[in-house]
Amino acid sequence: QFQLAESGGGLVRAGGSLRLSCVASGFTFDTNAIGWFRQAPGKEREGVSCITGTGSGSVENYADSVKGRFTISRDNTGNTVYLQMDNLKPEDTAVYYCALGRLPSCSGYVPASDKLWWGQGTQVTVSS
Repeated sequence: QFQLAESGGGLVRAGGSLRLSCVASGFTFDTNAIGWFRQAPGKEREGVSCITGTGSGSVENYADSVKGRFTISRDNTGNTVYLQMDNLKPEDTAVYYCALGRLPSCSGYVPASDKLWWGQGTQVTVSS
């Protein structure tokens, strides 16, 4: 059965770093675009970053709010994607989700797909 599982969240002070991981079981997604989203309390879920499939060059895309601070990457196994988050701010506090698209491309900083498969999320809390 195909599943996505995020990990790496936690509590960190402003200016600190965390690295989130998204691991797929039952599927390798190196040819698919995959993105990170977040949802803060009382707010809608928003896209944060997307990386295209390896056949499309693994191109990275970022929302303006995280550009220069977050880095998305894949590992060579084809079933893990990371989100390195540096210089964290209190406004980065949210539940972070990875989402896999059916297609290899990103539309801006979200996977360009009418169907996304989601992980269960991991909490990131940044204190001031």
